[in-house]
Formats: sequence, C-alpha cells, structure tokens
Amino acid sequence: MSLRPSSLANFRRPLYLWNLMIRDSTNNGLFTQTLNIYSSMAHSGVHGNNLTYPFLLKACANLSSIQHGTMLHGHVLKLGFQADTFVQTALVDMYSKCSRVASARQVFDEMPQRSVVSWNAMVLAYSRGSSMDQALSLLREMWVLGFEPNSSTFVSILSGYSSLDSFKFHLQGRSIHCCLIKLGIVYLEVYLANSLMGMYAQFCLMGEARKVFDLMDEKSIISWTTMIGGYVKIGYAVEAFDLFNQMQHQSVGIDFIVFLNLISGCSQVGELMLAASVHSFVLKCGCDEEDSIENLLITMYAKCGNLTSARRIFDLIIEKSMLSWTSMIAGYAHSGRPVEALDLFRRMVRTDIGPNGATLATVLSACADLGSLSVGQEIEEYIFLNGLELDQQVQTSLIHMYSKCGSIKKAREVFERVTDKDLTVWTSMINSYAIHGMGNEAISLFHKMTTAEGIMPDAIVYISVLLACNHSGLVEDGLKYFKSMQKDFGIAPTVEHCTCLIDLLGRVGQLDLALDAIQGMPPKVQAQAWGPLLSACRIHGNVELGELATVRLLDSSSGSSGSYVLMANLYTSLGKWKEAHMMRNLIDGKGLVKECGWSQVEVSDSYHTFAAGDQSQVA
Repeated sequence: MSLRPSSLANFRRPLYLWNLMIRDSTNNGLFTQTLNIYSSMAHSGVHGNNLTYPFLLKACANLSSIQHGTMLHGHVLKLGFQADTFVQTALVDMYSKCSRVASARQVFDEMPQRSVVSWNAMVLAYSRGSSMDQALSLLREMWVLGFEPNSSTFVSILSGYSSLDSFKFHLQGRSIHCCLIKLGIVYLEVYLANSLMGMYAQFCLMGEARKVFDLMDEKSIISWTTMIGGYVKIGYAVEAFDLFNQMQHQSVGIDFIVFLNLISGCSQVGELMLAASVHSFVLKCGCDEEDSIENLLITMYAKCGNLTSARRIFDLIIEKSMLSWTSMIAGYAHSGRPVEALDLFRRMVRTDIGPNGATLATVLSACADLGSLSVGQEIEEYIFLNGLELDQQVQTSLIHMYSKCGSIKKAREVFERVTDKDLTVWTSMINSYAIHGMGNEAISLFHKMTTAEGIMPDAIVYISVLLACNHSGLVEDGLKYFKSMQKDFGIAPTVEHCTCLIDLLGRVGQLDLALDAIQGMPPKVQAQAWGPLLSACRIHGNVELGELATVRLLDSSSGSSGSYVLMANLYTSLGKWKEAHMMRNLIDGKGLVKECGWSQVEVSDSYHTFAAGDQSQVA
C-alpha cells in the first residue's frame, strides 16, 4: 500500500528518508509534490539539513514560486545555513530563475565563502536578464579573485546573447571567444562550442560560426541544427541544404528542429522540387503528424506556388488547429487568391475554432487585395462581435484594408480609435494617406508621430513618407526626408527608398538630377532604379535618356518584357513607329511574354475577372 504525502505526518520518519523522498520527487519533475512532502515533514517536527534545501529551492525555481522560495529562505536563516555554500548557491539560483536578480545578488554578496558554482549561478542570473555588462564585470572579478572560470561559466554568459543584437554585443561576444581560445577550452566540451556557434548565429555572423563548426572534432545534433538554422535565418538556404546533405553522410540522427529549419529554407527559395524532397524526408521520419510541421508544410508549398499540395495537406489534417486554418488562409491570400482565402475563413468561423489576430489580419489583407468594401465591413462587424477590436494587429490591418478599398475616412476613424498607437499603426495611416495622394496629411502625421509622440521612425515608415511625397509631387520635402533618415536616424537607404526618390524626381521632370542620383547608388540598387527613370522618360519624351535607361535595364534584367514595352511606348508617343515596331519584335524574338492587364468586378457577391483580349466573360 503506497503512502500519500498527506499521510506521512502520521509517521516519525528519520530525516534521511524525507530527503530521499524530496530528492526523488524533484528529480522526477514532481515539484509541487516536493513542496507537499516538505510541508508534511515540517508538520511532523523534522527539520531539514543542508541536503534538504537545495532540492526544495530547485523545485521553487522550476515552479517560479517566489512565495515558497522566500519562505524557505526564512527557514534556512532560522536553521543557521548562512555559511553553507551549497544551500546559499541554491538560493542564488532560485532567486535568479524567479527573476529576482537583486535578491540573488544580495545573497551572493553575503556569502562568506563562494565556489565556482556560486559564481556561475550569479553570472547566469545576469545573463538570463540580458544584463551582459554586469555578467562580464562579474567574470573579471571572479578571475581577479583566483576563481578560474570553467565551461559552464562561459555557457552561462554566451546564453545571454540569445536575444541581443548590436555592434557592442558583437564585440563582447568576440572577446569571450578570445578568452576561450586563451584558456584552450573551446573544443573541450561540445555544449560550449555549440553555445559559441549559437551566439554567432544570433548576430548573423555565420562565417565565424562556420569556423567554430569546422574545427569541432565531435559534433552533436545541436551543432548541426544550430548551423542549419543560422543559415536559414540569414536567407542562405543553399548553404543550409548543403550542410544537411553532409549531416546525412555523417549518419547523424535527424530531429524535429532540423525539419523546421529545412521547411523554412524551402519557403525562402521557393523551389518546388526541393520542397517535395524535404516533404518526403518528413514522411520517412514520421514527423508529418506534428502540428507545427503540418502548418509549415502548408506555408512551404504555398510559397513555392503549389496551392494544390498545400490544400491537400490541410484537408488531411483531422483535427485542424487555429494555426492550420491561418496557414492555409494566408497561403491563398499571399498567392493572389483572395476569394479562396475569404471562402476558407467563412468555413473556419462555422467551426468551434475561433480566429486570432493573425488570422483576421490575413483575412483583412485579402479584403484589401479584393478591393471589396462591403466584405471588409462584414469582417469588421465580426471583429466587434467577438471582442477583437482592441487587437493592434487587427486595428492596423483594418486601416490598411479601408484605405485600399477607397475609404480614407473609415481608415482614419479606426486610427483615432487606437488608444496606444505603436509605430506600425502610425505607419499604416501614413501609408494610407500616401496611396490616396494626400502628401501634406501624411507628412503632418509623420511630424506628429516623431515630435509630439516621440516615436522613433524606421526604414518602413520612411518608404511611406517618400511615397507620399512622390504621389503629391513634393520634391523638396522628399529630398529633405531622404537626407534626414540617414543623417538624423542612421537609416541606410534600401532599394525601395531609392526607387521612390527616382520616381519622385522623374515625375516632376528632374531627369538629370535623377540620373545623377542613380549613378551614385550601389550597382544592385541601380538595377531597380532604372525602371522608374525609363517611365519618367516616356512621360517627358526624353528618348536619349530613355535609351540609356533601357540598355542598363536590359543588362541587369534581360528576361523581363517590361523594359521593352516601356521603350516601345516611348517611341510610339513620339511618333517613331519604326523604332517602336523594332522593340516589339525584340519581345517576340526573345520569346518574352507581356503580362496582360486585367480588371475585376463584383456582381451579386460574386467576383468576375477580365483579362485583356479575353472573350470568355462576354455575354
């Protein structure tokens, strides 16, 4: 007959038996039971010793129970264990894991004697809170006092960089690497080398991570996963798959995380054959029924342009989660199939699974692409009925949807309802004004955001500001903001910023200034900037500059028909029929296909699409 903890108080058991029970329940992860056993022990009149309290404090740490932890701290003080290094280190660890770093430091400072484990516990407390300056300061102090750091010390420090990313922390990380080399312990422990690689992967320094990886004599599954995940994170899917092939030749077991990284890699490159190969590996290893794997497979096939396979996987899921529905709806929405996305959403709301903010943001994006104000209002009504109107992701998407559907007034109403506006909300409203040609309103709102509200702008909001200047012909303002984002906020211009600037200058006829601006840009940016200049040349009838832009465009994107069409239209507008005919012949001669124009109308809740030259819809 087994005894329950509550009945143990009836027996006068010796301390060592209580300690055995406390140790076993803690080691088995039964932390609440551990505390119940201690309660029974205390009621029986038995006091703990220096072997009892470390296990109890470990249970408190895993439960994040600061209430029980502080109670046990009181018992420790009452029983006189202040000088016991083992118990005091357990207290430091408990306070650290309960996010009470100041209390952990107080216990640490009051310890009459410390071990390397004590120092490691305090270093980990700072690293866990991303207080890396204090962690490194403690490391230096530890060294000065004659305590030599070990692998665990450095793993504790390296773990602190998992959520940080700035040049300052890059330098700190490199200095830690130098210390490890000096001590000669980089490759003594696999888990230490893995932590070092993880730090470099966090900073997107995959060249440094690869050097560590290649010098490892022994590699664990985590070593391979860290490298593959790091390559996928920075968009180096080819390198990730090359490493996966090496991993297979090394007969290393493949785990769930590897597949998550590989599927994300396929989504990046959009290669259908590669996606099918990864899917076959998933099936072979029996991981295909994992919910997160199924959802990623749906996304992967959608991004590879195979919505049929994505839908097949979705339909085969017996118990669909909210994430499953969202993944398939997003697959349709992001593939230019808004009608199917909305149909699937209507099916979803008829089930017991309710959508979250991400689902509704995706659905509102589909409404925006469809341009249907009535459907958008229907979705907003659903949002209010289900109490999701305060979700900022939903509010931002509503602003975007109403502006794309032509109702800037409704977009502004939603914007005004948002109580605690973040940068994304401001950007959405500024962009709404921009696409409606309301440049002055967009600039005024941007000024209010940065001055009155004190919100720091990013690269994305500057695209909207430049777009607003572009659509409203505000050349001086556009040039001012293009310079300001670099000088005042250190934002490097992206391709989008540069093409906005060229389009702005081109629209108002400043073609020479636009040409000078392009020639001062990096080659990769130039390749995208010649297009807006060519469009401007057509508007202003500048054949000479248009021919230069065409040559540059064809050098960089010879497979596109758009450049030929723009130049042909320029020749046509100036009555140069022979040259225009020659350009159109080049399109046919190179086997290029001009993308046809299309339009869409809504009739009785049905959507009809018409393509140029298509007679199938004509009554």
